[in-house]
Amino acid sequence: MIKWLHENRQTIAKSAGSLLAVTLLVVLLKEESGEEITAALKRVSIWYFLAGIFVMFISRLLVVNRWHVLLHSAGVEVSFWRTAMLTFTGLFSSNFLPTTIGGDAVRLAGGMQLGFDRAICLASLVADRLIGMAGMIITLPLGLIAIFPLGSGGLQSISFAGLFQKGIEFVKRTYDVFVIWFKRPLALFVSFLSTFGNMLFIFLAIFLLIIGMGCHVSYWLIAGLWSLTYFVTLIPISVNGFGVQELSLTFLLSEIGGLDHSESLAIAVLVRALFIITSLPGAFFLPSILAAMNNKTSMPN
Repeated sequence: MIKWLHENRQTIAKSAGSLLAVTLLVVLLKEESGEEITAALKRVSIWYFLAGIFVMFISRLLVVNRWHVLLHSAGVEVSFWRTAMLTFTGLFSSNFLPTTIGGDAVRLAGGMQLGFDRAICLASLVADRLIGMAGMIITLPLGLIAIFPLGSGGLQSISFAGLFQKGIEFVKRTYDVFVIWFKRPLALFVSFLSTFGNMLFIFLAIFLLIIGMGCHVSYWLIAGLWSLTYFVTLIPISVNGFGVQELSLTFLLSEIGGLDHSESLAIAVLVRALFIITSLPGAFFLPSILAAMNNKTSMPN
């Protein structure tokens, strides 16, 4: 029993963090009138919600393109369709597997079974993540500037020390990972363009939800607040950021964005819903990927 606890201490700690975050969300829900939250959700026009799904789906395609460019430029012969299948399956897995890197693990395993070079595939996945982080770092100052007026309490609420630690880790890992792509600057440039497009469409999706509720928050303020939420969610204190993402976004939208708690919580829940809905194609792609894996395994040497 002790050995099992030692081997699974990280998963246990993250599960406890998620449980705590969800508990805090439940407390917040109880403090707010259920009718107010329901009313806030009902205020979001179905057309704005559908537009949010469409916009978020475009952002997912840009994530596909980012990884596809990295793979292709590193010499991996793979179609965009196959990259999309692996990426959406990874996104789907990230929403349901009990680990923050579940999606990357699925992409790596799928890529290897399909014949990709393990070292290149792993490097491309790490580069893919780092490029995504680099994009968010660029918009992070928009959030930090907005939250400074809250004082030390606000900075503690977003775990500023955790953000700093992530930045240190980012710098340490960047050079070694990008050695391959430093020799291919055009591919690196296109990958960065894809991540910026991905970010802009995520911000737009949140913006559409907010105006669909009849409220208004500046697009660029949303960019800063989501960047803060993104980095807080990366701190390994919960499973897939569940609960932590919602709490962070609710806090930031209410304290900085000017929404009331019921509106902020409703938006946070809807944002999570957008990510889950737009990852669902991965559930349909999973059988095809498994079939391809089986074919690869059954091929004669």
